[in-house]
Amino acid sequence: MEAKLIGLGVETFKIALYLSLPMLLAGLIVGLAISIFQATTQINEMTLSFVPKIIVVVVVMIFTMPWMMNIMISFTTKIINMIPSFIS
Repeated sequence: MEAKLIGLGVETFKIALYLSLPMLLAGLIVGLAISIFQATTQINEMTLSFVPKIIVVVVVMIFTMPWMMNIMISFTTKIINMIPSFIS
């Protein structure tokens, strides 16, 4: 019983990391590109680094939403099907 719960917790963390990875990588790449641009031009405007990252993360989230929903639906279905094994 405890092993099932620990395995479920580990799988939950893996899925959370797996689902957040595209947005995090997109934000990281855009942030790095903007930082290089700011360093070369010596422009230090906070909105120049903040707004494009937000836009890119939202766009990546919109494009990956069907994939993310499929993963979440299958994981939720798996958890719901596991409920009887936790009760007994």
